[in-house]
Amino acid sequence: MRSTIVPAPSALQTVDRSASHPAIRWIGANVFLMATTSPSTLPMQANDPCWCGSGRKYKRCHRGSEGRVVAGTVSPMRPVPEHIGRPPYALSGRSVRWDEPRIKSPDIIERMRGACGMAADILRLAGEAVRPGMTTDEIDIYVHDLTVERDAYPSPLNYNGYPKSVCTSVNEVICHGIPDSRVLVEGDIVNLDVTCYFGGVHGDCNATFGVGEIDAESARLIRVSDECMWMGIEAVVPGRPISDVGRAIENHAKAHRLGVVRAFVGHGIGEQFHSDIQVLHYYSPASTMVMRPGMTFTIEPMITLGSWQHKLWPDNWTAVTADGTRTAQFEHTLLVTETGYDALTAGPGAVSPSAPWSR
Repeated sequence: MRSTIVPAPSALQTVDRSASHPAIRWIGANVFLMATTSPSTLPMQANDPCWCGSGRKYKRCHRGSEGRVVAGTVSPMRPVPEHIGRPPYALSGRSVRWDEPRIKSPDIIERMRGACGMAADILRLAGEAVRPGMTTDEIDIYVHDLTVERDAYPSPLNYNGYPKSVCTSVNEVICHGIPDSRVLVEGDIVNLDVTCYFGGVHGDCNATFGVGEIDAESARLIRVSDECMWMGIEAVVPGRPISDVGRAIENHAKAHRLGVVRAFVGHGIGEQFHSDIQVLHYYSPASTMVMRPGMTFTIEPMITLGSWQHKLWPDNWTAVTADGTRTAQFEHTLLVTETGYDALTAGPGAVSPSAPWSR
């Protein structure tokens, strides 16, 4: 799960996504019923009632947006067994950042290996379960259960009020997609972002999966996004500025005529879900932090078929590409070593175990 310049909702906000998505109809008790897919026959005239049942005119509602992801019903937060250790924000929904050392102790690093290995395992299992006909809420249930079965806490749950245990970002959704009642269909792509809190530390990783058979362009996007992440990872060298990471990612994306999202960045990680290190996925001369052995952070580029610019849904979480084109992402948690890096969420059994050119 990546850091962002966009403010998150407060813990006291209710997840009500009807404000700008009129395909949602209120049926009581903060439950919304909506049409999530367009019909085979669309309204003939702009002033006809929209097919979604909102009561609005077609031209004011869904004209021009058919085929894009729309919000579904968000179910209540799932409970976590009492015996499981929780991060400080778990009950309040408020994450208060403190001055965590950038250089981790051997004890913290060892604990992070455990949390990261667990997250990588859960991500693989969740990806293997993705299929047409399932909802993203069903993915959330599966990830939640896999996490608590391992006596771990799903880090996204109630982080600044986020209502679910995993992020599910479909098609043009860049990141922070909230699992809901939307059904995955053949040809979709979906990013799953899994983070575990275990042993007092977090482990964070994500990957993008095809839903059934996908088109060649989407497959290329997924492949190059994985490559971009590893280009950034291989630029991790102690004593070098962290801008090397963004330069390597941006150069590879541009070579394939793909965009790199700028609003969301990799982040420091350890005892906190997000600490003060920021990892830009594009080159900026202002990104001058020198990488040192013992630092831990994520590299998680978001790569697009079109524009790198984004729009944010009123839920203050779901970010989508401004032009509606598809986007893909991969993420690993990294440790800077004396000679290079250790990808703590990679290795045998991971979705992206090593650089594609080394497999």
